[in-house]
Amino acid sequence: MEILLLADTHVPQRARDLPAVLWAAVDAADVVIHAGDWVDIALLDALEARAARLIGVHGNNDGPTLRARLPEVADAELAGVRVAVVHETGPATGRERRCAERYPGRDLLVFGHSHIPWDTVAPGGLRLLNPGSPTDRRRQPHRTYMTATLEAGEVRRVVLHRITPAGAPG
Repeated sequence: MEILLLADTHVPQRARDLPAVLWAAVDAADVVIHAGDWVDIALLDALEARAARLIGVHGNNDGPTLRARLPEVADAELAGVRVAVVHETGPATGRERRCAERYPGRDLLVFGHSHIPWDTVAPGGLRLLNPGSPTDRRRQPHRTYMTATLEAGEVRRVVLHRITPAGAPG
């Protein structure tokens, strides 16, 4: 199963739309996961219409309309991988321990908020992934998103994709 990981899109505040390369990744993915800070309901509607399956949560910049349609935490089982999605996980220091305690029984936690890509494994095996932001790099060198392959209860491959200024993968 091929999954696409997004967070902190901030459309239309940071970009008018997602980059074309990202829409192509939406079309290719079995599941799209968005870890919050959509900002506008139009992107949620567009992703729901286009993605084969969408799993999303609301973030701190998402207003009442998005909060009414999206949970704070989402859980799913994908190809035997127990997945949780949340926007915020708190400070980087101690994140693995905190998340392992907050999300027991999960194999993968997808989160956002910082706009900083993150890929670590907590004690006990919980994999933590933050795809960064495809529209607002903040202090990062690139705008980013992730793809991952899930198979037989395992996260087999994770790729961090950089988006160049022209919108092509870099």
